[in-house]
Amino acid sequence: MLLALDTTTEILHLALIQGDRVWTRRILSGVGRGHSERLLPALNDLMAGAGAVPQDLSGVAACLGPGGFTSLRIGVATAEGLGLTGLPTWGFSAFELRAQALRQAGVKGPFWVLLDGQRGEAFHQRWEEVPQTPAAKHPLPGLADLLGGEPWWAPEAFAPRVEALLPSGRIGLEDEGEATLAGLVALARRGSLGPAEAPLVPFYLRETDAAVNFPLAAAHLSEALRKGVAR
Repeated sequence: MLLALDTTTEILHLALIQGDRVWTRRILSGVGRGHSERLLPALNDLMAGAGAVPQDLSGVAACLGPGGFTSLRIGVATAEGLGLTGLPTWGFSAFELRAQALRQAGVKGPFWVLLDGQRGEAFHQRWEEVPQTPAAKHPLPGLADLLGGEPWWAPEAFAPRVEALLPSGRIGLEDEGEATLAGLVALARRGSLGPAEAPLVPFYLRETDAAVNFPLAAAHLSEALRKGVAR
């Protein structure tokens, strides 16, 4: 039984997959601490609904970001913790998840996936069947020039801010939650066919506040981590 999870936004997405059977949950949790309080209870409820126990798990697929610093780390840490028990783990980006959700809903490319980058920016990546550009960040006022009139999609909570600058081209989904869960299931199934990935490393497109405000301390920590991995 595969577990798939996404904690990169204020909404938790969870799925258990066993053959053709799927059990899913989508929970508005809030960012940061909300995920830490709700993730494991939600997972326990989901497993109970599936009549499963942790020993039934055969692997874990997790969204690695970009997203909220704290929230996505909670998901990655949970997947890594399960990996310490011997379960194989796989990771995928938030762009890949949303692109897969659009494909599951029947949307054809090319299109841009836009995520909330905070600080007046959007994280962006252009997709068809595979990504066409590197994931990057861009100031919101410059999105029109960047996209060049091509279709775009952004999560419900972020889309109105983008639409204020790009009044046309938005891709609407009848049920964003259902599409996202379908994308999550599809990625977990596909990932489980390939080699396991360990460790899972959060995918960030911007430096942390600590790195901005305390650059020397951040550099020292990065060097310590590098040496620890080398050992």
